[in-house]
Amino acid sequence: MSTVSTDVAVIILFALAGFLLGGAYTTWKAARPLSITLAVCAVLAAAGAVAWWLG
Repeated sequence: MSTVSTDVAVIILFALAGFLLGGAYTTWKAARPLSITLAVCAVLAAAGAVAWWLG
């Protein structure tokens, strides 16, 4: 079983954070609670990417 390299995992997490931020921006006027939830998830994904990168 192969493992995912650190660089690939960090890139995937940053891409996920960007995708979630785009969704948060898009849904801001239509559904604010969903938008806030997406933004929080994006921040967590970015923080996880940074922690994984530095760790």
